[in-house]
Amino acid sequence: MNSPVASAHASVHALPGLRSPFGEHLRYWRQHRRLSQLDLAQDADISTRHLSFVETGKSAPSREMVLRLAERLDVPLRQRNALLVAAGFAPMYRERTLDDPDLSAARAAVDLVLKGHEPYPALAVDRHWNLVSYNRMVPMLMAGADASLLTPPVNVLRLSLHPQGIASRIVNLAQWREHLFERLRQQIAATADADLASLLEELRSYPCDDAAATHLPGLLGSVAVPLQFRTDAGLLSFIGTTTIFGSPVDVTLQELAVESFFPADNATAEALRRLAP
Repeated sequence: MNSPVASAHASVHALPGLRSPFGEHLRYWRQHRRLSQLDLAQDADISTRHLSFVETGKSAPSREMVLRLAERLDVPLRQRNALLVAAGFAPMYRERTLDDPDLSAARAAVDLVLKGHEPYPALAVDRHWNLVSYNRMVPMLMAGADASLLTPPVNVLRLSLHPQGIASRIVNLAQWREHLFERLRQQIAATADADLASLLEELRSYPCDDAAATHLPGLLGSVAVPLQFRTDAGLLSFIGTTTIFGSPVDVTLQELAVESFFPADNATAEALRRLAP
């Protein structure tokens, strides 16, 4: 059976509109996940005939059926709401800003993670990689970027790879650039987000000397892509981790990620301790 996760290199077509019938939404996600009707029917424990009738509009799905199919197709919460509305039901998942009182505990958790990670850099981004929050070490990495790239909303990927951003300070730019592209491709495959696909095309248009790719020797180069960053304090080397909320039932929380950077060597750890505000 085919994997329910689409290829990371798959092209993204426009999602069906809000007024499109449920069957059109369902067909879009089934094809995006590269599943046949037989594959999805078996996975959702329904007949292929019934699934076909739902896709063509001959049968109306129950709310339970909509949620079951969305779960099997691993549809993001934002688009599960669209599926529910298309089928004639009310949205199930709320979308609120982190400033909403109901998300105060989540915001406190993010702030705690960011603060607790000092003296190492950490930041929170939304689904389009726009900066949401950061700790006191992050401005050190953004120093020297053109003011236009620092005007909210600050897109972290654009800031990183734009020639007027901090790209000139990334020693292994070609290597780091390809790492970010691969992450974006995987995110696009998972979410079918056309805005992310456009962002990827924009980032790929930025100049980069591919011949300048740096590959670190030893264990680090074989298990993680480092970020080598040139600063007044010398060369800093980082490895990154991503933290997301477990089992979110809010659209905003599902789309929020905390990017934390750890020192890849003792020299970087010592330099960051000296640079800490």
